[in-house]
Amino acid sequence: MNRTIFSTPVLNSFLRFLSLIILKMIGWCVVGKAPINRRYIIIGVPHTSNWDFALMLMAALVLREDVHWMGKDALFPGPFKGLMRWMGGIAIDRSQANNTVDQMVEHFKQREELGVVITPEGTRSKVDRWKAGFYHIAHGAGVPVVLGFIDASKKEVGFGPEYITSGDVEKDLKEIQSFYTDKQGIKPSRF
Repeated sequence: MNRTIFSTPVLNSFLRFLSLIILKMIGWCVVGKAPINRRYIIIGVPHTSNWDFALMLMAALVLREDVHWMGKDALFPGPFKGLMRWMGGIAIDRSQANNTVDQMVEHFKQREELGVVITPEGTRSKVDRWKAGFYHIAHGAGVPVVLGFIDASKKEVGFGPEYITSGDVEKDLKEIQSFYTDKQGIKPSRF
């Protein structure tokens, strides 16, 4: 796999140090440990603000994780394709019959190490139901779901336990969501 900003020597150390300083300045701390497995889906919940993404990326840097994100292939135009991949992007072709789940399962099959951040809420707005794509990718690829979180009430961001899917979507989603019952988003009314 190509290097990303998370795995580029020297830059990674500098960004980790910078993340530690920024988090300390704003009063946030990183909790939890890096995932044991080297292939995983990390869900970022609650997703109520643009700051969520930055906080989760800083947590990944602090915990020395090489995380990736998915984006439609239009975000990867010719001259910027390499830059977007270096920033951790994985292009998803929405024009083909293959759906996103199948494409991501294939990415996992091709790599010994891969961590992908997904927000199951799919938006910063309040939702009644999570999108289950993250679940189907994890189950199809046979990788765990790492319960990434932001808790604004404690000013904590980090990685919780790893969850192994059983195939019973409703049961598993209830168990996963129960982890977040005491977590508060930056904008609590949206979660």
